[in-house]
Amino acid sequence: MHASAHTDTFARDNLPPVCEWPDILLDGFDYPERLNAAYELTDAMVEKGFGDHTALIGNGRTRTYKELTDWTNRLAHALVDDLGLKPGNRVLIRSANNPAMVACWLAATKAGAVVVNTMPMLRAAELTKYVDKAQITHAICDTRLMSEMTACAKDSAVLQTVVGFDGTANHDAELDRLALTKPVKFNAVQTAADDVALVGFTSGSTGNPKATLHFHRDLMIIADGYAREVLNVVPDDVFIGSPPLAFTFGLGGLAIFPLRFGATATLLETATPPNMIEIIETYKATVCFTAPTAYRAMLQAMDEGADLSSLRAAVSAGETLPGPVYDEWQEKTGKPMLDGIGATEMLHIFISNRFEDHKPSCTGKPVAGYEAKVIGEDGAELPRGEVGRLALRGPTGCRYMFGERQSEYVQDGWNISGDAFSQDEEGYFHFAARNDDMIVSSGYNIAGPEVEAALLSHEAVAECAVIGVADEERGSIVQAHVVLTDGHEGSTEMVNSLQDHVKATIAPFKYPRSMKFTAALPKTESGKIQRFRLRGS
Repeated sequence: MHASAHTDTFARDNLPPVCEWPDILLDGFDYPERLNAAYELTDAMVEKGFGDHTALIGNGRTRTYKELTDWTNRLAHALVDDLGLKPGNRVLIRSANNPAMVACWLAATKAGAVVVNTMPMLRAAELTKYVDKAQITHAICDTRLMSEMTACAKDSAVLQTVVGFDGTANHDAELDRLALTKPVKFNAVQTAADDVALVGFTSGSTGNPKATLHFHRDLMIIADGYAREVLNVVPDDVFIGSPPLAFTFGLGGLAIFPLRFGATATLLETATPPNMIEIIETYKATVCFTAPTAYRAMLQAMDEGADLSSLRAAVSAGETLPGPVYDEWQEKTGKPMLDGIGATEMLHIFISNRFEDHKPSCTGKPVAGYEAKVIGEDGAELPRGEVGRLALRGPTGCRYMFGERQSEYVQDGWNISGDAFSQDEEGYFHFAARNDDMIVSSGYNIAGPEVEAALLSHEAVAECAVIGVADEERGSIVQAHVVLTDGHEGSTEMVNSLQDHVKATIAPFKYPRSMKFTAALPKTESGKIQRFRLRGS
């Protein structure tokens, strides 16, 4: 590895041992030893002549590349000069999707920080898990979301600095006011290409968040690989989508990809299908990232007159793309829907369909730079057509902080994604199922044990078990099987009470949309709940 620019060496110190990394295949991805991803997406783009191009649109705010560069430089000065940020410090950003959040992420990255982007729906208890695990020293929070952040910081021995920014167009918050006094030039920290730039948290099926560590070069690789090869991004493109920037899928699709190629990103805090349709029609958006659930709603809107003809690329990920949605989109638009699969551990999409090479109920072929195969329990590659574990390797790969469960995800140099696939005789990959009990609902990953813990904190719940059940609109929904304590009845009022309790305890999207009351849960002789029997009930 190259010499680090971090003075706070926590992130590099807690990478897994190099011998436990997957094989990293960097052929075709050549970067200099010193590389700062945020500089490449702002200052470098101005130097290439994109200064007057629109970079970001959202919340009544439009920023050109020159304006974004100047503003992120001012913010970086404020973080370093006034808030004591040091290269390598971990910085948590809490915000919905808006231009100000992107600017804060870029500024912190320019200053050499290791950024942890988080969803606005997370509660203090969930934020605390991130702060404690990543030893986060600074938090940058949209002032409209400050209450849970303040509650998290109140009892934290690690989180020393919390500063608010204005996610609207008003520039009326502490960080904005500090930045307004700063120069528009900032010498971005000369981070190493393999310095950690980003921590992506993934809950896994246990609800205990694991932290994945991504380098500055990784942020460039997903743009120079998938976005260049599959999407063919050009400066005239306008991006729209629903995934939170806190997800690596959203950060890539709605920030890194457009900014890498001089294109425009439109950002919505509430990315409902009607809101996305309005943006597509207003700004003639050309590339859309969202889940099949939203595309289904868009198809219905097209029947009512919505004009989505400007879209040249509809990328589907986050949940399985049903064949009928793919077929109907192709029929109504004359363009393919690009199904793909990625993982937080790998940063972004690694298998995808292409514009000129696609078929229904198929995830496609590996993105440039990646290799994939289907293996059995013994690690040997299976014959074509057989379902097994998906294994892959390429220019990005899994690196869990502390090496936590690294040997489970990385085996013999290959990343084992946790998905069951088959590969046909022509080399196309087909999704079969998740290998664990993760519930994927409308593109959100929900860990059953976390929902169970929230339910069990309600006085009326004696026991519970959470599973995912199929749902036509959302792919899957959370279903809770609940045993009530004496004196409580399974009424509609009780359902509402438990749902409200979960929403108030953890991120609201995790609440059980279906609830069944039962006298007892099926268990093994040792007392372990048999969730597979609930799935068949």
